[in-house]
Amino acid sequence: MSSSCLYLCSFASAPRKKLPIGLSNWTVSTYHLTTPNSPLTPKICRNTVAILLATNGHAPGLADTARTLVSELVTNAVLHTTSPTIDIETAVLSDGVRVAVYDDSPTAHLVPLAPAWDGECGRGLLLVQALAQAWGVATARPYGRKHVWFELRSGTGG
Repeated sequence: MSSSCLYLCSFASAPRKKLPIGLSNWTVSTYHLTTPNSPLTPKICRNTVAILLATNGHAPGLADTARTLVSELVTNAVLHTTSPTIDIETAVLSDGVRVAVYDDSPTAHLVPLAPAWDGECGRGLLLVQALAQAWGVATARPYGRKHVWFELRSGTGG
């Protein structure tokens, strides 16, 4: 049996960061979670994000939408990459959330495709595109890995 590493750390000991220029009224607490690439990873990640949002006082609707989108993005990483670990970064804002899912895939250009009408998969990025206020794909810090991210705002995403 292989061992796996699971850790959740919050920068709660540091003061909540103020975001610059036009966003100065938003505070942010950022949380990082690293999980093994396994069939349980989507469940672990979506439940973690929902707990973070509930704990920080966000409405259940926002947590439900975030849970759906996290599940889609993490499932894509589990099914379509050979990354040994999947990382998620959750920035809890006073009026919403920004989540990034990191993997080792070199593909940095993802486009939602129309799924087969009778297909059981292929709708994940379409859901992200429809439900998130913003989303994208990039390769950047802190991991130097590809990440797919989305943002939701209270009152608009759930």
